Amino acid sequence: MAERLDGTVALITGASSGIGAAAARTLAGHGAAVSLVARRKDRLDELVEEIEAAGGKALAIEADVTGQDRARNAVERTVSELGRLDTVFNNAGVMLLGPVEGAPTEEWDRMVDLNVKGLLYVAHAALPHLLRAAEDGPRGVADLVNTSSVAGRRARVGSAVYNLTKFGVGAFSESLRQEVAGRHVRVSLVEPGVVDTELQSHLREEIREQTRERFAKIEMLQSEDIADAVAYIVTRPRRVAINEVLIRPTEQAD
Repeated sequence: MAERLDGTVALITGASSGIGAAAARTLAGHGAAVSLVARRKDRLDELVEEIEAAGGKALAIEADVTGQDRARNAVERTVSELGRLDTVFNNAGVMLLGPVEGAPTEEWDRMVDLNVKGLLYVAHAALPHLLRAAEDGPRGVADLVNTSSVAGRRARVGSAVYNLTKFGVGAFSESLRQEVAGRHVRVSLVEPGVVDTELQSHLREEIREQTRERFAKIEMLQSEDIADAVAYIVTRPRRVAINEVLIRPTEQAD
């Protein structure tokens, strides 16, 4: 049975679109107050209005979590304005594919800064609050859910640095899970296959075309599919930890 999230607070990064926005709607629908963190404030404000019109509670925080101070401030503002922090969905990320040879290395910097360092900064800042929530919260448990990818399990040509970042997210998540499991903070990994989001629009044109061709005959996942998985993870009873969820479109073979 899914448990309600009433009386809890969830922080979602990358909340201005795609999986993050869908997760915000879904967690708010389960009763959580949601803190929406992203760079595009106008989109966050629209999402806050939507959630509040549906009877939920939401806070928009404009922040680029690749800066440690900004990530920490987003967490602290969440706690200050919403009162606590029980759930973190560490979702902000970017996928910039292409061969290593001749690669524009500024793309590597962007992926490492957001997919790895941003995730680490948010997790580090949130952890004391999650531990406190597990001790005195209404559910006696807290959750940190990190977004990885199929690319965090299998390396492919043209995905070397993206693979590196997502394999790293998996390793970090498992080590932290072991560190805090005994204190009822659950650390989980959600690993989507191809999802119909803005992520592919960040690719260089020639790489974007190759990606379109690769997935042309596949019915892609929708953001709501991943949001449903996140909600499943965080609404389990205290005794149940879902460590990893790998989600591919039915037709995606690799």
